[in-house]
Amino acid sequence: MSNESKRAEGAAEEIGGKIKKVAGKIIGNEQMEAEGLVKEKKGEAKQEAAKAAERTKGKVEEIVGAVKNRVGAVVGNDELQAEGKAKELEGEARQAANKED
Repeated sequence: MSNESKRAEGAAEEIGGKIKKVAGKIIGNEQMEAEGLVKEKKGEAKQEAAKAAERTKGKVEEIVGAVKNRVGAVVGNDELQAEGKAKELEGEARQAANKED
């Protein structure tokens, strides 16, 4: 399962938990309210785990790109340098898109 799928699954679980929590509160069912809260927090945790995995992947891309960029500069290969810079920016963008809340 991709990290995007895990994030979506976590978001759905969080929303379902919020609904169950509110429903439990409205009808005065403390157990239902507690179960909803647990489900909500579990969904939030799944989303954060998926975002952390994406940030890690982004950091690796950034480092690989930076190395490729530097090697290209040292050997005078503009194409390698450009590919490296592109990969570095891709990694930075992935990290930014998955910032911690």
